[in-house]
Amino acid sequence: MPAKEAAAPAAPSPGGRNTLRSRRRRDALRTLAFLSPWLIGFGVFFAYPLVSTVYFSFMKYDGLNPPEWRGLANWSYVFGDFPQFWPALRNTLWLCVVMVACRVLLGLGVGLLITKIKTGAGIFRTLFYLPYLAPPVAATLAFVFLLNPGTGPVNSLLEAAGLPAPSWFNDASWSKPALTVLAVWGVGDLMVIFMAALLDVPKEQYEAAELDGASPWQRFRHITLPTIAPIVLFAVVTGIIGAMQYYTQPIVASKVASGVMGGSGVTFVPGYPDDSTLTLPQLVHSLGFSQFNYGASCVVALVLFAFSMAFTALLMRRRGGLIGSGD
Repeated sequence: MPAKEAAAPAAPSPGGRNTLRSRRRRDALRTLAFLSPWLIGFGVFFAYPLVSTVYFSFMKYDGLNPPEWRGLANWSYVFGDFPQFWPALRNTLWLCVVMVACRVLLGLGVGLLITKIKTGAGIFRTLFYLPYLAPPVAATLAFVFLLNPGTGPVNSLLEAAGLPAPSWFNDASWSKPALTVLAVWGVGDLMVIFMAALLDVPKEQYEAAELDGASPWQRFRHITLPTIAPIVLFAVVTGIIGAMQYYTQPIVASKVASGVMGGSGVTFVPGYPDDSTLTLPQLVHSLGFSQFNYGASCVVALVLFAFSMAFTALLMRRRGGLIGSGD
């Protein structure tokens, strides 16, 4: 006797389809309700400003009169006719590479040192972290006076030791290294982050590697570095974004070193000496709020955004080569 054929599944009734559709709609609305704070914040604080910046980059706008279409005139002016753009771009990229590398390496080194100290670790941790708490303006003012080529104690000590005394913030070839020293001085934030990551490395792996005869460098390369790789990547990415926004320290240092502190009737051109401390954020402020050229200011802001995204995407794609491998 032939076997009975399997019964075909019954088609859902119209009422069942409507119930399923309404359930999906409720789930979608519930999801949107939970996402709404983030969506509102993203739209108000990121999407709308970004679209507005792109829009005004093609406009002639001074903040008072209605915007007028200019096409690529603002872009042509910034890239071709504005003499301070390329020095500011070179200085910003220099700070992104040199300053960020020095901060990450020193922060990791100090974190390693404090985790190895048996006694007095709390005192050293406090001493290294305190400079990070100093306000940027106050720290920059103190550094400019300490590195003053005529009266600063740093140059006095260098001369007493028979070493050359640079002009620091008054010399175009030494101004960016001086800013780097200032940034490295406040490395306490990275020190704390790296310390937390280093303390999470399993000690059993160190003990096993030591029994196998691994040297301290081999243990660091094959155990420590691969384990804290996400933290190193985080420090590099956030450091580059911070360097792209570097404004307060160079503007204060250039003002104090040049002797022009601003005020009523005083015109200050940022970048002293010889545009060596000029950065792209300073151009955004100068073009937008001093020259009232909002179109050109938006062009520079978009260049900053593009470089930040490019650096971040490159580091995320190349994180294996950047951090190293434990193989």
